[in-house]
Amino acid sequence: MTMFHFFNCAILTFGPHAVYYSATPLSEYDTLGTSIKAAVVYLGTALVKLVCLATFLKVSETDSFDPYQEFLKALIGFIDVAGLYFALTQVTHRNISQNHKFQAVGLGWAFADSVLHRLAPLWVGARGLEFTWDYILQGVEANANLVFSISLAALGSLMWLRKNKPRTLIPIIYACAGLVATMPSITSYLRRGLGWHLPEVVGFELFTSLIMAFISWQLFSACQRPSL
Repeated sequence: MTMFHFFNCAILTFGPHAVYYSATPLSEYDTLGTSIKAAVVYLGTALVKLVCLATFLKVSETDSFDPYQEFLKALIGFIDVAGLYFALTQVTHRNISQNHKFQAVGLGWAFADSVLHRLAPLWVGARGLEFTWDYILQGVEANANLVFSISLAALGSLMWLRKNKPRTLIPIIYACAGLVATMPSITSYLRRGLGWHLPEVVGFELFTSLIMAFISWQLFSACQRPSL
């Protein structure tokens, strides 16, 4: 029964990544190499973030919300944006379209994040004798993070790869990218500052990810229209 629960949670956590790859044109254009390269860049970015967190943040004895510490975390979180920039612009890719490139990069980025942050807790906790909803919620949270990662990659693609975008949309693109990049700090404030429980935070993340996906899709579609 415990292994059954573990496999269910693992499929919920990692299955959507495989479904997204196989159900979209990414599999037809063989973009797996791009996703793997993006995952490697993510691991390097995570290592840099870990060093920065260990260097500039102090260990808190309480679980209370510290605005100064969270502000530093938000600044360090923008290292992810630098990593995505490197993955989108500096890493060599197959001759694929911009549309497929940002999806492949976002998919590899989200998969590496789920493996790094959720595989070990799942293996240790989901095989426990006592059933808990926490790991199912973590799987749902991983799905929200998948949507956030692809949305951020789409916005990054508009910022760094598309030159002929409407000027009126540039502030909206940058504002949306900044909002997605600071989402970990926002959820941390909801947990520690406002005392939200895990189901409420995950519901907020899922709802917000769908809104950001819709906005990113609209922005991407608007930038692809020929200018008059």
